[in-house]
Amino acid sequence: MSTIIKLQRRGTVHKPFWRIVVTDSRKPKGCVEQLGTYDNWKKPVKLNLDEDRAAHWISCGAVPSVSVRKIFLGQGVLKKAAELKRAGRSA
Repeated sequence: MSTIIKLQRRGTVHKPFWRIVVTDSRKPKGCVEQLGTYDNWKKPVKLNLDEDRAAHWISCGAVPSVSVRKIFLGQGVLKKAAELKRAGRSA
């Protein structure tokens, strides 16, 4: 299964918030797993993220979108995923 990690829009017309979800790239409406939420309307920006699950999905081959990649770089998720990949290969 080809998976991607993307932002899924929720909320009302002028007050959106975003869910960070793992989805099958062939079925863009579905959701395999929700990893967290991102609300950029609140100051400071509100981010709830399960970093362990996000790192797990990236180490399994899920590809984050451009927006999600920026969020993950700020949280250090991509480094954690790289460590998981290295640990999996050596074991």
